[in-house]
Amino acid sequence: MKKFWILLVFVSILFSCSDNGISNKNPNIPSYAVNLSIDMNLPSYSNLKFVSNGVIVPNYGAKGIIIFNTGSGYNAFDAACPNQPITACTAMTINGINAVCSCDKSEYSLFTGLGGKEYPLKQYRVEVSGTVIHVYN
Repeated sequence: MKKFWILLVFVSILFSCSDNGISNKNPNIPSYAVNLSIDMNLPSYSNLKFVSNGVIVPNYGAKGIIIFNTGSGYNAFDAACPNQPITACTAMTINGINAVCSCDKSEYSLFTGLGGKEYPLKQYRVEVSGTVIHVYN
């Protein structure tokens, strides 16, 4: 009986662990390896030092990577429209605190990645060291 309880506790712990809540199960956006580092001291990325600013870094992920300063950290999302086939749209654009899909003009929050449609924005992991932002999956 004691072995049963130990096994039960172990299985419970195993299933309660998470990788930080990022879920990228989206059939519209392929999984590409992303390993990107940018320095906010460079003029192209200096706006990221300020809250509610974002930039799009092309040529990474499916359609580029959107990096956004939330004020309590940084978010990174793929610039591909999450609810459209990958070949149907150009990269999303930034409109204030939202990303806008070029096909259907749907807007997605850069704070949460949510947009009121079936799939949210595809999110990547972010680490910050000084002025360098590292985006990866």
